[in-house]
Amino acid sequence: MDMTISASLAGALLALAVFAGWRGARPPDPKRGPRMIPWRPVMLVCATGALLLAGYMLQLVKAG
Repeated sequence: MDMTISASLAGALLALAVFAGWRGARPPDPKRGPRMIPWRPVMLVCATGALLLAGYMLQLVKAG
């Protein structure tokens, strides 16, 4: 992967992590039923992926 693909993928993962964090922090609404998507684990997976991609991009910059 080159830098532009890595940066865009990291940005998308970061945006999804922020969105999932916002959704996971909202109080439950019993009228609408149970949540079908576990937002907190989605947030953690996306944030971890974004951090790994940031490390990969740093390695690309260091390599030259």
